[in-house]
Amino acid sequence: MNKRIYILYTGGTIGMQRSEQGYVPMPGLADLIAQKMPVHLSANMPDYELEELDHLIDSTNATPADWRTIASRIRDNYDQYDGFVVLHGTDTLAYTASALSFMLQDLTKPVIVTGSQIPLCELRNDAQDNLITTLVLARNYPIPEVLLYFNGRLLRGNRATKVKASGFDAFDSPNFPWLGQVGIHIEIKQHLTRPCAEKPRFELPGYGKQRIITLKLFPGIDAQFLRHLLNQPLDGLILESFGVGNAPDRESEFLQLLQQANDQGVVIVNRSQCLQGRVDHSSYATGLALAQTGVISGFDMTLEAAFCKLHHLLASGLDQDQIRQKMQTSLCGELTPAKSKSPQR
Repeated sequence: MNKRIYILYTGGTIGMQRSEQGYVPMPGLADLIAQKMPVHLSANMPDYELEELDHLIDSTNATPADWRTIASRIRDNYDQYDGFVVLHGTDTLAYTASALSFMLQDLTKPVIVTGSQIPLCELRNDAQDNLITTLVLARNYPIPEVLLYFNGRLLRGNRATKVKASGFDAFDSPNFPWLGQVGIHIEIKQHLTRPCAEKPRFELPGYGKQRIITLKLFPGIDAQFLRHLLNQPLDGLILESFGVGNAPDRESEFLQLLQQANDQGVVIVNRSQCLQGRVDHSSYATGLALAQTGVISGFDMTLEAAFCKLHHLLASGLDQDQIRQKMQTSLCGELTPAKSKSPQR
């Protein structure tokens, strides 16, 4: 029996068309695919059904509430299809892929997020290959997790980040191997993929009310700047520190403000602003000083994964201790635990 794939078009470059204001999301992607795909290709494509969001979004405008809408569509259609493809804009695609991984856990079917840098409507584009290959992967390689496919690279969704603004090879997975590579042949690293669960676990709490900000440290940052930031109503703070998790400790008030925020219930997660590597609070005194304020390690999570995971845990109604514990635990392969030296499935 031929497998059926559900495609959800959320907006993004892949289905955009020209306007006087530049590229804009336009409905009618199914008709565009029929017009642009060569007959000999469309005849051999996997069986699919395409649905569009009622209000298409440029991914720059995507919000946590939109992540939940996408996850809800997949949950509601889960039993009717064998695989799922989400077409999305590239700007925040890695955020959405990460968020979906926390809302759609213990999957038994693949959910693959993709997009393009050039719209399908253009003569020369990367949209056609990304779309066709993603459909083939969803049909023939039932990897039971949220994935991101782009330009020959199959990545774990919560390990991916956008590394190029305009290149076709826009996405990479700095701290985890690619799960697959598509060239003349499709090569899948099965030993790195998540095991198939018996039953999916959908966690779709209310998104949108959680107040999380990110702070990228810079030379010369002082307590006055931090105090102003922490005076805002916050539930969580992603601290992007130097190197392996270091922050300035010469000004004692800087660390005192972080400890005060922690004591008041703000969950503070430390991740390195370096593209590759992990946080290790024990390497330097400046990292240890951070840990002593109550700041927790984000290990080797991407910014997207740390932000979305904290959003998800806060929305789930857990207390601060539970959130701190789960932030430092791999829920769906988003981080490599401290004692592990090999990639985590």
